[in-house]
Amino acid sequence: MTIFTDHFASIASDYDVVLSDVWGVVHNGVAAFPDACDALTRFRAAGGTVVLITNAPRPNGVVVAQLAQFGAPRTIYDGIVSSGDVTRDEIAKRPGQTIFHIGPERDLAIFEGLDVTFAGVDTADYVVCSGLFNEETETEQSYRGLLGQMLSRNLFMICGNPDVIVERGEQVLYCAGAIADLYKKMGGAVLYAGKPYAPIYDLALKLAQEKRGKEVDRSRVLAIGDSVRTDFTGASSYGIDCLFVTAGIHAAEFGGREDPDPDAVERVLIAAGGKPRAIARRLKW
Repeated sequence: MTIFTDHFASIASDYDVVLSDVWGVVHNGVAAFPDACDALTRFRAAGGTVVLITNAPRPNGVVVAQLAQFGAPRTIYDGIVSSGDVTRDEIAKRPGQTIFHIGPERDLAIFEGLDVTFAGVDTADYVVCSGLFNEETETEQSYRGLLGQMLSRNLFMICGNPDVIVERGEQVLYCAGAIADLYKKMGGAVLYAGKPYAPIYDLALKLAQEKRGKEVDRSRVLAIGDSVRTDFTGASSYGIDCLFVTAGIHAAEFGGREDPDPDAVERVLIAAGGKPRAIARRLKW
């Protein structure tokens, strides 16, 4: 049986580095979680290094500003790596090519400082999907016609946020990953620039090692997250332990935020390919 714990402190001393998810662990898209912020601050005070690892389709500097807006103190992290950072790296590998962008205007920061020319779907060389144009009213099915046009031209897509859904307060919204998954099912080629894929973990671990000034043994690295698809699968594939938080996007599936069913949690995680180091309702010291 996997350990169920209400206190991160019970396992924290086994790790030098934490790679923590942001949305669903540190905040809910509206406000920061005080207990989570306290736990990460305490871990750092004890000598640990925290890198926030997020599928936000924006450069890490934008994430810094958003965290401050939500009330998360600067004491909770040493650095941030976003799927936007990985997306920018991929765009930089394709100088001179034109881009068709799917996503809201607030994501345009992902292109700042890069040699980018935008074009329509009929003439672009490839596609960058950072989200839905309007996540308040649309789902991935709203894009089936557009994806059909892209597929007719065999356009390659970079998905800037592999998350399928996210919670904003009590509201569930679709993300770029939902569009990318549909395009892939239709036969399109997709590169997912974020969790659960290795490039974002490589960047995060490199940053953690730079902050610590030495190499870090992966057995001393812990991922914290609330998504089976991205956080748990990503940690398992990368060969690092995971503290899985149940009060996030899978809460209803597990029986509720306050009283999750341990057997239901284990069934889902085992079906996803393994067991986490520990399971907690929320991140709390």
